Amino acid sequence: MEPPAGPASTRHVPWNRLVLAVLLLTFWTPPTTAQLTIETVPPLAAEGSDVLLLANNVTENPLGYAWHRGERVENTQLIASYRVATNLTTKGPAHSGRETLYPNGTLLIQSVTQKDTGSYTLLVTKDDLGTERQTGHLHVLPVLPTPVITSNNSNPWEHKDTVVLTCGPETQNTSYTWWISNQSLPKSTRLELSEDKRTLTVFNVTRKEKGPYVCEAWNPVGISRSDPFTLDVLYPVARPSLQASNTTVPEHEGPVVLTCLTDETGVSIRWLFKGQSLLLADRMTLSSDNSTLTIDPISREDAGGYQCEVSNRGNSSKSGPLRLSVTWQENARALGVGAITGIVIGVLLVLTPLAVLGYFIFLHRGNWPPASTSGRGPSGSSISQASLPDARPPAPIYQELVQPDTDVYCNISHKADVGP
Repeated sequence: MEPPAGPASTRHVPWNRLVLAVLLLTFWTPPTTAQLTIETVPPLAAEGSDVLLLANNVTENPLGYAWHRGERVENTQLIASYRVATNLTTKGPAHSGRETLYPNGTLLIQSVTQKDTGSYTLLVTKDDLGTERQTGHLHVLPVLPTPVITSNNSNPWEHKDTVVLTCGPETQNTSYTWWISNQSLPKSTRLELSEDKRTLTVFNVTRKEKGPYVCEAWNPVGISRSDPFTLDVLYPVARPSLQASNTTVPEHEGPVVLTCLTDETGVSIRWLFKGQSLLLADRMTLSSDNSTLTIDPISREDAGGYQCEVSNRGNSSKSGPLRLSVTWQENARALGVGAITGIVIGVLLVLTPLAVLGYFIFLHRGNWPPASTSGRGPSGSSISQASLPDARPPAPIYQELVQPDTDVYCNISHKADVGP
């Protein structure tokens, strides 16, 4: 079919194009102006930080801005206003000295405090003298203090006491987490956290719960950890044993090593000698943990009973006594001056009476009667002692004791003279 004849101005628009134009007119709407919004940067502010209240989608060519504290536009709550034409900023009654209003409508608040938490309203005056307003919100969180762990019992006994650990001080909008020995809390029926997790209760505490505890406080603007808190648990200390490298040692020899054996950990060790605290001599040394005592060289003064005592915060136990014997030999050549003096005095005490007696006999030897007046010789006549051959005066008895004359004793007759 041929197209209809006639001038071009009288031609009809194709129907498909008409439908398309109708559809475009039906669904197309002119763009609308974006709405004014307030953005808080950062959304949550830590106390002492700076915060921006950003004005977004501000109308073109505004006449001025005005920021108010709260949700109502009142002159008494005016923080500051700005007039574009004169580039003039005017402070209001609610200005604290920390606010700055920029030409684009943004408000800066420096060094915010918890008192700054609340609502802030921006009023924009448009070029047609109309106004537009929007409210933003500021939330300031306190700076977290360093938490401290406190305990209701500083010396709990194993299987007997319950310990309550508290993480303080209490801070609003704060969460708490507990750590033991740098690990999260294990699952245990004897461990219980309070609803706010600020308090940890340990029922019937045991040695397994010993160790450093740390509590961590955190909120959206910060984290703070406590110093480690060491939980000590008291328990009966098992009796230690004592052993020696040698129990019988010659004097001036060594070394002798005494060792205190214990299965306990975290205990202190003390040494006893003859029931008293051991006073270390120059020849004695202790190991760093006091478990080993070394004596070198040995002296006779070291002989006696030794013990070791282990203790855990006032709870202690002693080992049985171990006796160390020291042997030595007397040396006559090495006698001291005191020993020699004693010997000389003893000898003099014995010899002095004997010397006096001998001297007395010597002085009176001529006055003694003959030993025998009735003795007869071979012819029957009496023979005096003076007429005997080789007669000599008797020697003093002390000389006989010092230098005995065996000839004199050999000439003595063991048969007594018998009278008629």
